[in-house]
This record gives sequence, structure tokens and C-alpha cells, in this order.
Amino acid sequence: MTIFKNRFKLSLLAAGLLAPMMASAQEAGGMDSSTLLLTVIVIVFIVSLLVLAVAGYTLQILKVFVRRAEEKKAAEKGIEYVPEPSAWSKLMAGLTDSVPVEKEEEVLLDHDYDGIHELDNHLPPWWKYLFYFTIAWGVVYFVAYHIFDAFPLSEEEYKQEIAAAEAIKAANLASLDLPEIDESSVTATTDAAELLDGEKIYQMQCAACHKQDGGGSIGPNLTDKYWLHGGSMVDVFKTIKVGVPEKGMIAWEAVLNPVQMRNVASYVLTLQGTNPPNAKAAQGDLFEEVQEPEAPAEESTDEGEESEAEEVTEVTEVSAD
Repeated sequence: MTIFKNRFKLSLLAAGLLAPMMASAQEAGGMDSSTLLLTVIVIVFIVSLLVLAVAGYTLQILKVFVRRAEEKKAAEKGIEYVPEPSAWSKLMAGLTDSVPVEKEEEVLLDHDYDGIHELDNHLPPWWKYLFYFTIAWGVVYFVAYHIFDAFPLSEEEYKQEIAAAEAIKAANLASLDLPEIDESSVTATTDAAELLDGEKIYQMQCAACHKQDGGGSIGPNLTDKYWLHGGSMVDVFKTIKVGVPEKGMIAWEAVLNPVQMRNVASYVLTLQGTNPPNAKAAQGDLFEEVQEPEAPAEESTDEGEESEAEEVTEVTEVSAD
């Protein structure tokens, strides 16, 4: 009778939990299919949990009845009832191979260290199985990777990923239809929009090491005329492109396209002479932009023609005289 009462209580609990969900499912006229499907899945999941709970509870009750019956039989025969170990107990005993405390004297060694004794326990079988598995896996790995070359090693995988990344980069650059800009052709831009783009990139990527005002922090000061790797437009562009790995500056060509690197380099050059407060001390060599001398202007053709005309007039006048 108690079993049925408990099952009736669980049924009422299930009904109480499912009633609001069923009501919301019935009112799902405005729900989309994904929301309705999710509601049904949740309902089925909860019902499954409740069924498992009822089944587990019923199984425990049946075990109690079976145990009482076995105890009654043992009492009628006048023997002590010893319950059979559960499946879980048998599994754990097989995996751990542990010796009960009451039987530790059977595995006690003769060693005695100030009253401390040593037990001759075996390694847990689960640990030995795992160790054997790692040995077998090591043999399979060695044969597959180093003898038959069935799979690429770490270095080869790295090269493959780099090649794939380069291909993606090249495809992206080709789709942008950007102008060809490199160290041999780059020139500083004066376009306001391009300088603004360079400033935004600088603030996001460069300010952490050079400060927002360019005064220098981890990286050098960018507002003076002293440069560690050259201060021309070509030098600054190249430094941004290939980076300075030994100083912690990455090669930005993997992140920025040539136009963006040109814009950043152009913006950096505009910072010279701004003299921000608390700027870092000068580093490197003094760089002065060398201005190429302008070629002398050639005399115009008109002036030459006028000179020739004057000479012809003078000759004519002399002949007339």
C-alpha cells in the first residue's frame, strides 16, 4: 500500500510540473517551430527523469522485499544471513583490488620503521590498465607517425597551417583590389581620411606600447627625431611590416594589409615634434630628412626665340647700313 501511495505522490508531482508546460504548449499559436520543438524536448526530458526516478524507487522497494525474504529463510535454517555484494561493489572491488581493513594482516610486511609497518598492496588494476593502454598507444603513435608517415608531425602541420593562412591572406587581399604597396614604392599619404584610418589602427594596436600620444612606454618614443630602425617613410613602413621580434614587436603584415600599414606609418610620422608630456628619452640615431636639391629651371623656348629674333634684327640693320 505504501508503494502505491508514493507512486501516486510522484504522479501528482509530475502532473504539477508538466501542467504549466502543457498549457504554454497549447497556447503556442504565436510560437515558432523551434520554440515549440524546444518545449516538447524539455517536457519529454522531465517525464523521462520522473519515470527513471519512479523505476529506481520501485527497484529499491523490491530489493527490500527480497532481502527480508532471504533473511527470513536464513533465520528458518538457523544460519547467518550474508547479503550478496551489489554489482557496483563488485565492479569497484575488481578495479581497486583493495584489501579490507580487517584482512590487512595478510599483506603486512616484516618491515618495521619505529612502529610503522608496510603493507604489500598491489597497484589498482584501473591504474595498470591505463598504463598498459599508454604503452600500446605509444607504439601505435610511433609506427603511424614515424615509420609509415601516415599522419603529419607537428612541424609539418605547422607548415601546412601557415601555407593555408597565406593562401587565405592572398585571396582576401586580391578581393580587396588594393594597390601594390611595398618598401620600394611606399610614400607617405596626406589624405585626411587615410591618416584618420592610420590613427584608429594606431590607437587600437600600437598605443599599448607607444602610448596614445606616441610618447613611448614599452616601445620607443615616436615623437622625436631619434630612431632605432630608421626614420624615413620606407624605414617606418618596413618596421611595421616585418616587426622587431627580438623586442616583442610582431610582424604586422600578418594582420594589416599594405594600405593600412602605409596609413599607420604616415600617421606615426605626423607625431614628430608634438612633444607630449612625460615622453620617453630619445633612443637610437638622429634622423634628418635629406631634401634633394631642385634642378635649375631651363630657359624657356620663347626667350630663346626672342633672343634669336633680336640677333636677326641687329644683323639686318647692320646689312642695311
